[in-house]
Amino acid sequence: MMSMSRMFVVIVVGSILALLSPSAQGQSLPPAPSPTSDGTSIDQGIAYMLMLVALLLTYLIHPLDASSSF
Repeated sequence: MMSMSRMFVVIVVGSILALLSPSAQGQSLPPAPSPTSDGTSIDQGIAYMLMLVALLLTYLIHPLDASSSF
């Protein structure tokens, strides 16, 4: 059975080797691709859809409101 200090040394050395092994190969990761959209076009599309819904509801509710006043 391993003693606690020996197990600690094994864990520390293993962690250091695990962190250093990818850099030892000398390969770097390729840069991340640039985003195709920053989200403003999606936000603008949602805003247009909400305005269209509000316009349709206004035209649907307006005749009902006008007919109930007689």
